[in-house]
Amino acid sequence: MKYVCILESLDSEHFHIGITDELRARLAKHNAGEVARTTKYRPWRLKTYVAFSVKSRPSHSKNS
Repeated sequence: MKYVCILESLDSEHFHIGITDELRARLAKHNAGEVARTTKYRPWRLKTYVAFSVKSRPSHSKNS
């Protein structure tokens, strides 16, 4: 499963959009300061997300 998520800083002035396989773990990393791009606006909360099932890409072959 893939997730597209919107995080909102608790100051309510900053948002971050991302994609991840592990929604809760990724939010925890943002709040722990492990993501350089978002560390100065923490703490973050999950505003919303959309989940997508992941299917493998079809292989293409060329018939001669």
